[in-house]
Amino acid sequence: MIKGKQIAVIGLVVVLMALLLSLDIKGLVKGDRGQPEGATATAGAEAFPLEQVVGQAKQQVSTKFQQELSDLESQLAKAEGAEKSGLQKQLAQKWDDLNQAAPAAYYYEEFATGSNKLEDWLKAGSSYTQAYEASKDSVVTPVLVAKATSAYQKALEMDPENLDAKTGLGSAMVGGPNPMAGITILLEVVKKDPENVNANMNLGLFSIRSGQFDKGIERFKTVLKHRQSADVWFYLATCYENTGEKKSAIEAFEETKRLSTDATFSDYLEKRIQELKK
Repeated sequence: MIKGKQIAVIGLVVVLMALLLSLDIKGLVKGDRGQPEGATATAGAEAFPLEQVVGQAKQQVSTKFQQELSDLESQLAKAEGAEKSGLQKQLAQKWDDLNQAAPAAYYYEEFATGSNKLEDWLKAGSSYTQAYEASKDSVVTPVLVAKATSAYQKALEMDPENLDAKTGLGSAMVGGPNPMAGITILLEVVKKDPENVNANMNLGLFSIRSGQFDKGIERFKTVLKHRQSADVWFYLATCYENTGEKKSAIEAFEETKRLSTDATFSDYLEKRIQELKK
C-alpha cells in the first residue's frame, strides 16, 4: 500500500516534470522516446525518412543558407569517393553551425557509413543524442533515439570497451521500454570510470524518475565537480528537498537561481526557496 508521504513525493515529481517540460529544462523529461532495441531499432529508424527532417529544417533557415545548402546537396548528388565524403562532412558541419542537430546527425551518419571508423560513428551517435534531447516531436524523437542507438552499437562493434559508446548507448536506452538495460550499461561505465559525467548525469535523472532521491544526490554531486550548470543544481536541489534536507535544498536552489538565465524559472525558484524557509 502506498503511504501518504509516498503519494506526496510522487505528486511532487509529476508536478516537477510538468514544470520542466514547460520551461524546456533539458534532461529530466525526455518523454517516452519509444526506444526500440536491436532489429526493432533499425526498423523504427527506417520507418521515418530523415530526409524529411532535413527538408523541414531547411525551411527554417535564411534564404542565403538555403541556397548554400542546396548547392552543396546538388554537388553531393553527383559526387563519388573522397569528394562525396568531403561534401557529407561539409553539410554536417554547416548544419552544426546553424545549431540544427538532427540534419547535422543525418550527414554525420552518412559520412560514418562511408568511412566506417570508430570516431565517426561516435560523432554520429553524439549528434543524434543532441538531436533527440532537443526534439519535441513525438514522431521524430524515437527515430533519432534509434539512430543514436545504432551508431553507438556500430562503434561498440569496433571497440567493445569504449566508454563513450557505452555511455551513449545506455543513455539512449534509459528512456525506452527497457530502461534497466540502459541502467546496467551505465553502471558498468561508472564502475570503470566513477567520474564519468554523462553516465552519472543519466543515472541521476533516472534516480529522480524512480524516486531514488538519495542515490541522485551522489550522482549530481559528481557531475557538479566537472560541470557547473543551472539544470544540474536544480536536480540536486530536488533530490535534497525530497530527502528532507531543507538547508541543502535551499542552498542548491539558490545556486540554480544564480546560474539561471530564464526569468520565469528564476521566479519559480524564488517561490520554492521561500516555501522551504517557512
